[in-house]
Amino acid sequence: MHQLLLIAGIHLLAVMSPGPDFILMLRNSVAYSRRTALFSAVGLGLGIATHVTYCLLGIALVISKSILLFNVIKYFGAAYLLYIGIKSLLSKKSEHPEALETRKQKDISPLQAIRQGYLTNVLNPKATLFFLAVFTQVISSGTPVVWKFAYGLEMVLATIVWFSVVAVFMTQARVQKKFMSIKHHIEHFFGAVLVALGLKVALTTR
Repeated sequence: MHQLLLIAGIHLLAVMSPGPDFILMLRNSVAYSRRTALFSAVGLGLGIATHVTYCLLGIALVISKSILLFNVIKYFGAAYLLYIGIKSLLSKKSEHPEALETRKQKDISPLQAIRQGYLTNVLNPKATLFFLAVFTQVISSGTPVVWKFAYGLEMVLATIVWFSVVAVFMTQARVQKKFMSIKHHIEHFFGAVLVALGLKVALTTR
């Protein structure tokens, strides 16, 4: 129980800290509907599940030791963040920004939202190193696999719950009403941040 609480605390701090996942959630909450934002949170959780799985299989250690594999993940991740960021920067202003219906007209599908969340998380090389550190330095090597699985499940659920809370808050009608008049500028701001994060990921070293 002590180890579970320690891991949960470390992971929660990591999830709540500003990064590609958090910026994507803010961007999708402002640019799209609550449904899309919630499905994006599910995608982020599935990304966490992927990290946990390959850590349990020992693949994370192989990635951390291979310059080629690490750089492949790094550059794919950077390219994807740059793609989303540039897409946000190139978004056009709505003729009627005050109308909430415009958000529904340009909404993306649940699958697209899940894919955005998943790829943003799973292609983050820092996430790979974070989970490798957790499963090698924090979790004892003698910990039963079933408990390691339980730790991973807790991290997946905590990720989905936290970002769902962010999505629900950011898509409240009164919050949206305040943002709607400057929505276009906010989306451009988040786009610029995602581009900056993409460049930062590209320069990440092991």
